Amino acid sequence: MADLHVVVPGDPDSNTGGFIYDRRMVDELRKLGLTVEVHALPDGWPYPGYQAVDAADRTLGRLPDGARTIVDGLALGVLPRLAEREGKRLKLIALVHHPLAEETGLDAGERARLFESERDALSHVQHVIATSAFTAQGLVDYDVTQERMSVVPPGVESHELAEGSGRAAPALLCVGSLTPRKGHDVLLNALSLLTSRPWTLDIVGSETMDTRHAQQIRRLVSELGLTSRVVLRGELSGRALDAAYHTCDLFVLASHYEGYGMVLTEAVARGLPVVATAGGAVPDTLPEGAGLLASPGDVEALAAALDRVLGAPELFAQLAEGARAARARLPSWSDSARQLASDLEQVGP
Repeated sequence: MADLHVVVPGDPDSNTGGFIYDRRMVDELRKLGLTVEVHALPDGWPYPGYQAVDAADRTLGRLPDGARTIVDGLALGVLPRLAEREGKRLKLIALVHHPLAEETGLDAGERARLFESERDALSHVQHVIATSAFTAQGLVDYDVTQERMSVVPPGVESHELAEGSGRAAPALLCVGSLTPRKGHDVLLNALSLLTSRPWTLDIVGSETMDTRHAQQIRRLVSELGLTSRVVLRGELSGRALDAAYHTCDLFVLASHYEGYGMVLTEAVARGLPVVATAGGAVPDTLPEGAGLLASPGDVEALAAALDRVLGAPELFAQLAEGARAARARLPSWSDSARQLASDLEQVGP
């Protein structure tokens, strides 16, 4: 029998932060000697169709009694009745990257529905893993006690220092799926106030998760007159993504909310200075001295922060030095996996 079953809400090879976390943890736990089985559900969470819900029901129903089972919160949060049933039979563990109700763009009714659904689902699990202290603190509102919760942040690979663009106009990089929560519209509007300064921007991220919003972002680039400065490069991975980080000068992120913000540590691991918005866990994730933060959704504040960095070479260099100094303090994926393995022992074999 497997030491651990992991249920993921879609293609395990997807390149969002949550899927990368799930995938890397599985890999590292296997290196530690654990037998881990991954069960992939159909896409569509947290708004699954009948087939996805049926697949979740069948997947958990086939697991042997007492099996230690992690279910990603993107799915578990909308499956309270399944959690109630299987929580009596399995050693059920929820993995929460960020609460579903914190997604940007929800109306009050949908936010309340997701909150109640996730709170109900979490009441039926033995243990909850949060990927940041900020998320863990928020889960107190979901009636999750500290005694049955642990915090296991993502790790990061070690990388060479970014070489930079070598151009007179600083090359800015933003990495994140084109969804409302990532605030690309805020970033573009902020940069539209800084056209008197030299800069270029590459936006890397999937345009298929919310195609309507992605189209709106493409239109906004044109409407703001930024087509000569902004390139939407789509989703990148592997060497292509590494190259994007390696040849940029400044990392930027305008998210309204992040449960952790893995791209920030990816940037810091390469010694890149950062300008971002302080949404969710970002102030905790970004090491002190490695960047400047502005209020989420505040175009003028973000423009002012960008203007400070772009207009002051000494501040730019100071933040880059802060990022380089913080690199050694970032946790590795093996560190995080060892912590997770230790926390899983609380749930039993």
